Amino acid sequence: MPTIVLAILTLSLSTDRLFAHGPETHSNDPSWTFDPWIIIPLLVLGVPYAVGSVVLWRRTTVARSLRQWQALSFLGGWLTIAAALVSPLHWLGEHLFCFHMIEHEILMAVSAPLLVVARPIGTLLWSLPRDIRAAAGRLLKRPPVSLTWAWLTTGRNATLVHGGAIWAWHAPILFDAAVTSAPIHRLQHLSFLLTAVLFWWSVLWRSNAGVAAWHLFVTMLHTTILGALMALAPGVLYQPQPATAAAWGLTPLEDQQLAGLIMWVPAATIYAAAALALIALWIRRSSETGRRGDAVRAI
Repeated sequence: MPTIVLAILTLSLSTDRLFAHGPETHSNDPSWTFDPWIIIPLLVLGVPYAVGSVVLWRRTTVARSLRQWQALSFLGGWLTIAAALVSPLHWLGEHLFCFHMIEHEILMAVSAPLLVVARPIGTLLWSLPRDIRAAAGRLLKRPPVSLTWAWLTTGRNATLVHGGAIWAWHAPILFDAAVTSAPIHRLQHLSFLLTAVLFWWSVLWRSNAGVAAWHLFVTMLHTTILGALMALAPGVLYQPQPATAAAWGLTPLEDQQLAGLIMWVPAATIYAAAALALIALWIRRSSETGRRGDAVRAI
């Protein structure tokens, strides 16, 4: 998984053409963003995965059904990243704060969990020549790498780091700085996407279902509070981006309120749905464990 994090890091650093990232002139008509600094990282991530998938498919017939589901999950994550950064949604995010928020939520609450579900590290490694693949495998198993990854993906640590990134970057001074500075905005996207990968990895692969549901609930709660603060604020909290809302028939405050509502309701719903699914899984497993215990005692 550290390899996929490095790929995501590269991708998140490549978002060169967001709203006011420097003195760029943006088209007045909806358009796709064919920026090589976005397209190339997407290809660097997607092509090796496709190659690795073909290699694994040809080498073995074991667990093909599982690999198909993982491939579909990876494709979903890859496509949603592309939708956020390449499609006309990205163009809309350059002009309206609410669509900019949709971009962020897609990266954190949709793309990141889909990539984590795919567990693409093995498939990506199989796209490499044998010697390089073996060297990469040894590197990932070295204590400094494996222990660092284990610490970062512990439920508490990942939840705190991801939550801290969300709240810090939505402080008006930092958010406005990110909107007006390309390097700072790259760092913002890096923080959102990378910490989301850590968070979802901890939820889906490191924690038991009950603990994972708790961390999802905590994340849902604090993002709901943040969204509500933006939606219910009596004045405009963020200055540069909402200033363009008038061209779309919105006041800056209305644009901000819509952005807050997007974080408040749709994004929180994703965390809530995942938490409920894990609670159901936890209850089922507990019931099965209880029945097995009763059966053993009855013998």
